[in-house]
Amino acid sequence: MSQPDFWTDQESAQKVVKRLKALKAVTEPIAALEARVDDLGVLRELAEEEESDETRAEVAGELAAIEPALRALELRSMLNGPNDHRDAYLSIHAGAGGTESCDWAQMLLRMYARWIERRGYSAAVIDEVAGDEAGLRSVTVEVAGEMVNGYLRSEIGVHRLVRISPFDAGARRHTSFASVDVVPKFDDNDIEIDIDEKDLRIDFFRSSGPGGQNVNKVSSAVRLTHLPTGIVVACQNDRSQHRNRAQAMSMLKSRLYRLEEQKRNDELAKLYGEKGEIAWGNQIRSYVLQPYTMVKDHRTDHETGNVQAVLDGDLDPFIEAYLKSRIGGKG
Repeated sequence: MSQPDFWTDQESAQKVVKRLKALKAVTEPIAALEARVDDLGVLRELAEEEESDETRAEVAGELAAIEPALRALELRSMLNGPNDHRDAYLSIHAGAGGTESCDWAQMLLRMYARWIERRGYSAAVIDEVAGDEAGLRSVTVEVAGEMVNGYLRSEIGVHRLVRISPFDAGARRHTSFASVDVVPKFDDNDIEIDIDEKDLRIDFFRSSGPGGQNVNKVSSAVRLTHLPTGIVVACQNDRSQHRNRAQAMSMLKSRLYRLEEQKRNDELAKLYGEKGEIAWGNQIRSYVLQPYTMVKDHRTDHETGNVQAVLDGDLDPFIEAYLKSRIGGKG
């Protein structure tokens, strides 16, 4: 970065800066925590020498303040996968339950949007399909930030909601399902995946969401279907058909990469066993609003009665429990 011509190639320079930021995100918290622990040791020795209750109280206060930082560092150390540091595409699909599930999909989008905001990440809706009456049939969001893919991978699977339906005049209890999928985002030079144009069906259509005068007048939205695998991706967030196609191609490459990775590791069958049909019996997490309130993750047994906090984006305890369970023992 100190080279005079560093910024000549803006794209390359930005990648270096991003890499440096990722490395500092690992090393700086460790150095800062080590310094605090060293200072705490000195302060403790001072408290013992002076036999000062005030200084002992200061030691106890600093120790209590260090513990959350240590837990955060411990959680961060669990994100050691080859693609954990990457940005990610987060997709939500409504499942069994009709309008109820479409509404549930929109509730999940709001939940993740709040979590993204809490973390200081950025997000952009790449594609969305509205429900027939309410909510969303599907939505894909590009999420950018430190270790996004590593954290969000804990959310892959079927999510189940139990509540009194706002769409039922009889105020009966309904069960709704939606699936969440997460794939890492790769830059063009990160992976080598050749896609034959003959293997693609490319459809152009008019954007259905907000976007100004261009919406519903120009077929700028792009849908790519990879015929050999059946993978479908779409992008409609830009007025440029060219940029939408490039974004859709990036998503397709990411999904093909993960598919090949899972095949190599014999995990494809396991993934479908976990996700399966977006319906009863395949859920990874249940959100119960009636007749009691509870959110429970069925993989780790972590649960809380504060459903509203979770729906407002308080997902870190569930993510932490999942990551701990991945390295041995339930969290």
